[in-house]
Amino acid sequence: MLAYVGGYTSKDRNGRGDGINVYRVDEVSGAWTHVQCLGELVNPSWLALDRRRPVLYAAHGEGHEATAYAIEPGTGRLRVLNRQPTQGKNGVRLGIEASDRYLVCANYSSGTVAVLAIEPDGSLGALRDLVPLAGKTGPHPTEQTSAHPHDVAFDPRGRFCLIPDKGLDAVFVFRVDEGGKLVPARPASVASRPGAGPRHAGFHPTGPFAYVLNELDSTLTTYRFDADTGALEPRQTITTLPPAWSGRNTTSEIAVAPSGRFVYASNRGHDSVVIFAVEPATGTLRPMGWEPTQGKTPRFIGLDPAGAALYAANQDSDTIVAFRVDQQSGTLTPTGQVVAVGSPSTIVFR
Repeated sequence: MLAYVGGYTSKDRNGRGDGINVYRVDEVSGAWTHVQCLGELVNPSWLALDRRRPVLYAAHGEGHEATAYAIEPGTGRLRVLNRQPTQGKNGVRLGIEASDRYLVCANYSSGTVAVLAIEPDGSLGALRDLVPLAGKTGPHPTEQTSAHPHDVAFDPRGRFCLIPDKGLDAVFVFRVDEGGKLVPARPASVASRPGAGPRHAGFHPTGPFAYVLNELDSTLTTYRFDADTGALEPRQTITTLPPAWSGRNTTSEIAVAPSGRFVYASNRGHDSVVIFAVEPATGTLRPMGWEPTQGKTPRFIGLDPAGAALYAANQDSDTIVAFRVDQQSGTLTPTGQVVAVGSPSTIVFR
């Protein structure tokens, strides 16, 4: 198995990374062996893999473009295919719709969602659509002064994508039409609690449920998701923090187990992963515990494709820490594997 790690490199983002790092992961021992560092990149802070072609895509924090990289057969090494402007600033997340013809990018700082064509060889084509998000800003005096789309999460069929907007306290829902245009669902969005700051989203693999992690108030909301219309209906909002915690915290990343039995979310401040059990009939969540990430500011957490291991990328302590997942209880146990890498913020597995 190959792991691709992106992160922050620029001084204005306190970046200590050196590009995209490629590792080979031993599926028996769990050991990571460094294969390549593709350097001279500015903040490759979010990565996404093409499902059909050997191609990796990157959004660049504080940047104005997306990049496509070809993956070398056998070795997994990367080379740049091309770059395309997103006509927005600070791309923070990418998603690919079901046909693999279009890449969707959330431009956090400019409050827009961009669609780029994907060419047959996996390179990026011209911009097909650019949609500014509009609505009432939330009450936070500094974090909610304008629209801030923060994720592009496609449903399991790849038809609808959720765009949580931290600035507008709303989750927008779109589908991508044949021409690469974003078409709003009906309704086009659902409001969160004031000041919640929706950040990232994930879907249940088989049930009609979606989960949205709220950054600013450290909560997670369960929605019933209509796969035919894209409509979201809120069912539950639950804290990501233990009852005794009174310190500062923001949430960051969400991961839904392939089994659909557990949902994980990372806390920055408490520096932990919260483990939720999923109630099968309703999709609602019950907290099972909190596991320290053994580092500072877990900006990213991710499960391997089998759901057997969870990795926490501790952005401010420059480590990736591995945990073994108990498939029956959902609990996490540190494996002892710690990978040193500067300012990690995303991991994808191939």
